[in-house]
Amino acid sequence: MKSINDIWHALGDDKARLDDCIMRSAHSPIDLSNQVSNYIISSGGKRIRPLVLLLLARALNYSGTLHYQLATAVEFIHTATLLHDDVVDESAMSLYPCFSIDFT
Repeated sequence: MKSINDIWHALGDDKARLDDCIMRSAHSPIDLSNQVSNYIISSGGKRIRPLVLLLLARALNYSGTLHYQLATAVEFIHTATLLHDDVVDESAMSLYPCFSIDFT
């Protein structure tokens, strides 16, 4: 069975292009926002959701570049739901420890 990294490797420079799109889309004039974005992006993760989208684009022989923006949006939505769970719902187990807040 192939690992996630094997699949990303097979996609060539798609991961680098996705990461670049994420960085450009997350850029903000607010320093704290940039720090949070950089932390999330550099923390790694499998990025399965954008991977599936990029694989689908290949399977459909898509030749444009908008799939990187769509994959970025999918990753941002996923990240927003994780942040919501951590902060708003006061989750006991944080996937992003920098956002864990002690509500006691």
